[in-house]
Amino acid sequence: MPKAFRQLLAGLLCLAATGAFAQNSTVDRIEADKTLRVCIWPDYYGISYRDPKTRQLSGIDIDMARALGRELGATVEFVDSSFARLIDDVTQARCDIAMFAIGITPLRQEKLRFTQPHLASDVYAITSKSNRRIRSWADIDKPGSIVAVAKGTLHEPLMKDKLRLATLKVLDTPHAREQEVESGRADVFMTDFPFSLRMLRTTDWARLVKPDGLYHITPYAWAMRPGDDRWHARVERFLAEEKRNGQLKAAAERHGLSPIVLLD
Repeated sequence: MPKAFRQLLAGLLCLAATGAFAQNSTVDRIEADKTLRVCIWPDYYGISYRDPKTRQLSGIDIDMARALGRELGATVEFVDSSFARLIDDVTQARCDIAMFAIGITPLRQEKLRFTQPHLASDVYAITSKSNRRIRSWADIDKPGSIVAVAKGTLHEPLMKDKLRLATLKVLDTPHAREQEVESGRADVFMTDFPFSLRMLRTTDWARLVKPDGLYHITPYAWAMRPGDDRWHARVERFLAEEKRNGQLKAAAERHGLSPIVLLD
């Protein structure tokens, strides 16, 4: 074996032994920069909500993000995102992790890596108090009914699959689906437990329509880019500890989410 080749091989083995060839992890960047970038959807009441008057953030995933930052010794930088932008924001490294109760769906699992779920919600409908067409869940999927969903949410593919007789309207933003129902251009919009709380507590026109039984339970979790096992394992350890020590339960109680929190 030529001497130059032996020297090159020895150098490569040395690099491997010291971990120089190890793939850089998000953990390394956080430790170096002392910042944790967290994608949120700031309109998600009880989850990651920015008060329009005070501009203060609150919600279970805001609490958990700050707790994760403290454990990592990092300052948390919240990055505004949405369900429509979620996959791009995470995979293009605009944030280190998305923490806004992201429903685990097959489509998202193809692009993202999820933690174990910490919440789970059924589907709910919001109609207006003045709407005479929708009195119960059974009235939703009928000829002439117009059902609104927000683009990119889990309700878009779900209702495309579920509805047989009603007309589905896919709107660009959650706010647009609210406007359609409030104005009477749509009969209901589909949402989940946390967002239904917001509508009932912050508007005077919304009326909740619950399913008669279980309709479609979706587990919610946090999402990261695939391929970074160290970062995923670090976040999983944090979540498991928050479940064990009661902090996740306490956060759920603070934000009215006890009925949907998962502690096992």
